Amino acid sequence: MEYKRKRGEEPPIYTVAEPAALLPFLLAALKGKSRNNVKSLLSRRLVAVDGVPVSQFDAPLSPGQQVSILSASAPKAGPLPFPILYEDEHLIVVNKPAKLLSVANDKEKARTAYHIVTDYVKSRRVDDRIFVLHRLDRDTSGVLMFARDPDTKELFQSRWNDIVTRRGYLAVVEGTPKPAQNTIRSHLVETDTHLSFSGRPGPNAKEAVTSYQVIKSGNGFSLLDISIETGRKNQIRVHMKELGCPVAGDKQYGARTNPVGRLCLHANELSFTHPATREPVTFKAKMPRDFNRVFR
Repeated sequence: MEYKRKRGEEPPIYTVAEPAALLPFLLAALKGKSRNNVKSLLSRRLVAVDGVPVSQFDAPLSPGQQVSILSASAPKAGPLPFPILYEDEHLIVVNKPAKLLSVANDKEKARTAYHIVTDYVKSRRVDDRIFVLHRLDRDTSGVLMFARDPDTKELFQSRWNDIVTRRGYLAVVEGTPKPAQNTIRSHLVETDTHLSFSGRPGPNAKEAVTSYQVIKSGNGFSLLDISIETGRKNQIRVHMKELGCPVAGDKQYGARTNPVGRLCLHANELSFTHPATREPVTFKAKMPRDFNRVFR
């Protein structure tokens, strides 16, 4: 079992080099600790995967994920296990890691960004709540925003296109799009198997608009700066596939490669008019370091 510890960081962080289950990975990484010691860390939720505490012994790990050992003295309800980009009485904006759901689905209820941020706000005042404003795919990292009160939620949901001025993404795609800069417009239709594709306008088709620009290319990949005017399900992934340059790691939409063990899509920028101050604000999440590895 190979693993890599990053030097000079506390708590210790180990980067997964090959697919593995969590318990065997820890036994190989934590030299000198017995099996019972490692199981105790898991049962006390002192092990985090990509910043999220995990107690499941057989939780699957993928290459590129980061496993850290938390401090036993840390309070249970403390800072979020991922960065807060902004917080006030109306909004909270976070940098969601990849491989974490935005909200619950049929299979996962607790390990979601919504659940984790809810626990965070309730740890300071038990009657606090948060409200979902938009979502990111499980494997998409980056800027994710929640409302802190019902009025802000209602305002964004009713006037999203008026308030939000830019939703920016960075994507590593296979090949190089031609032309190097363009806007794609189509109507997306969802199949019974929950896949989307571009079809004719109709009652079940929703317009999707995606603009892209090539930043750099190399090793058979390109880094794109992407902006979406509409927030349709999987619209970037669909448009890149139909362009002939699927997002790397996106097997569902035609990718043949998986260079960093995840979908290479990152929500790097969200700009909007603040509902209380009426001032323009922009929040950015730096590009994941593993995206750069693709071009080395």
